Amino acid sequence: MATTASTRRQFLSLLGLSAVAVGCGTTAGATSGKGGTKTLRYQGWAGQVILPELAEDLGFLGDVKLDWVGNTISGPQDIQSAATGRIDFGGAFNGAVVKLAANKAPIKAVISYYGADQDAYNGFYVLKDSPLRSARDLLGKKVGMNTLGAHSEAMLDIWLQRGGLSESDIGKVAPLVVPPVNTEQTLRQKQIDVAVLGGLLRDKALAAGGIRPLFTDYQLLGAFSAGTYVMTDRFLRQNPDTARTFVTGVGKAIEWARSTPREEVVARMTDIVKRRGRNEDPAPLKYWRSTGVAEKAGRITGKELQLWVDWLAERGDIKKDQVTLSDLYTNEFNASGS
Repeated sequence: MATTASTRRQFLSLLGLSAVAVGCGTTAGATSGKGGTKTLRYQGWAGQVILPELAEDLGFLGDVKLDWVGNTISGPQDIQSAATGRIDFGGAFNGAVVKLAANKAPIKAVISYYGADQDAYNGFYVLKDSPLRSARDLLGKKVGMNTLGAHSEAMLDIWLQRGGLSESDIGKVAPLVVPPVNTEQTLRQKQIDVAVLGGLLRDKALAAGGIRPLFTDYQLLGAFSAGTYVMTDRFLRQNPDTARTFVTGVGKAIEWARSTPREEVVARMTDIVKRRGRNEDPAPLKYWRSTGVAEKAGRITGKELQLWVDWLAERGDIKKDQVTLSDLYTNEFNASGS
């Protein structure tokens, strides 16, 4: 199923957020009296331990408690839920954060939580005997990823552009949504031509053999922080102490994971999954290597977001004057790594 060039030009449009829908920044249930809330609603990821969960388990969140309301498989969906007040924080790749802010969502990035380095990266994989080698080879081919309009589609488009494809030709490459847990199997069954695999699922697939990378985001852009957690302006205004505890605690968890022997990190996360009782398989956690966060304690420099402001503007997805970089993020609540 090929997508058209015009459809691809609507990068990230699946967010579908009108200024009216998110402009209110409703945070029903987010405050509880004079001191603000001490409970943060959030979405998790099946079979994974996100940094806030690790921070809570390590005791870095103090008296702030996490309230799991379910799982997500999509960063854009996660930050949309945060913007509309269904949850109190959400995380997504920085291009999605920029696009959401450009749509007048009253959100602010508060800390980086994942990125790409030599140990943590997303790769675009094909079967070992696949004839696909170059950008042009992907014309008419299907690329499976966890969601459209997010990190993987952005990396694909950049790689195709650098491979010399025109906008019209890029529109002939079809990105398709495939649940992460099914992506490897879908590739091996030849239902897609390229599979985007990252983290635990990538290393598990590589261990099984029979696949090879076309490219990785680390090869494409080098080491970089790729995604941030966001909170609404209203939440930050009404709950500054809780926000500071949360962001600082996540920053401490980043540094704990960076400085602690890998085996100990894996053991801790495995124990968390077993204890929380969500009917998950903790086995893939043994492949964990790194958060990939580039800056100390996840502090945001601005360049991680400016990259996507420029790129989205060049594509015509946003106008540069729709967002102001200084309004997109804050390190005010990050007391670690300062």
